[in-house]
Amino acid sequence: MADTAIFDVDGTLVDTNYQHALALYRAFRHFDITLPMWRLHRAIGMGGDQIIAHVGGDEIERRHGSELREAWVEEFDKMIDEVRPFDGAHDLMEAVKSRGFRLVLASSGQSKHVDHFLDLIDGKSLADAYTTSDDVEASKPEPDLVATALEKVDGASGVMIGDSTWDCIAAGKLDVPSLAVRTGGFSVEELTDAGAERVFDSLRELADKLDDTPLARSAR
Repeated sequence: MADTAIFDVDGTLVDTNYQHALALYRAFRHFDITLPMWRLHRAIGMGGDQIIAHVGGDEIERRHGSELREAWVEEFDKMIDEVRPFDGAHDLMEAVKSRGFRLVLASSGQSKHVDHFLDLIDGKSLADAYTTSDDVEASKPEPDLVATALEKVDGASGVMIGDSTWDCIAAGKLDVPSLAVRTGGFSVEELTDAGAERVFDSLRELADKLDDTPLARSAR
C-alpha cells in the first residue's frame, strides 16, 4: 500500500498541453524550423531538458537548445492566462488527501508557472509539498521527479497520477504504480502501453472510482 499520492500538474490538473505544443511549435519557427504539431503534442509531458533533442534531434539541441527553451517560455507566457484548471481538480486532491495520503504536486516546470497553476487549483492549501524544475537534474521520462516527490515528504511508497506517457514511464522506472487521465490528449492504448494501471477519461471519473485504485486507502 502507498502512503503518498504524486500528482503531475501540467495536463493533469490544469489544461496546458495544447498551449505547450503550440508554444513549442512557435519556438521552433523562431529558427525557421517547422515540425508537425502532432509529433510535438506526443512529446508534451517530457521535460524541457529532454524534449528538444527528442523532437528535433541532437544537432538542433546542440545548436539552439537553450535559445529554443527560452523561446518556448516566451511563447507560452503569451497564453498562460488562457490556462484553466480541469473540472474536479481540487475536489480530487481533497478526496485523496482525506484518505490519509501525503500529497505532492510534482511539476518539472518553471517556478513562476508552477506558482500560477497551484493558485488556479488552490493546491498549496492541500499539498504537503510541490516540485519545480529547480528540484531535479533530469526531467521526465527520467525518474528524478518521482523520487524527489517522495523524498520531500519522507514517503515510503507512492502512486503517480498523470496524463502523459512520460509520467507513467518515469514512475515505472522506480516501480511506482501510475494512474492516468486522458486530459492530456493521449489515448488509452498509449497510456497503458507506457505502464498505467488504469486510465480514466476525467478527474471526476477517477474521483468516483478511487475505491478501485491504489488510492482507496493510505498505508499511513
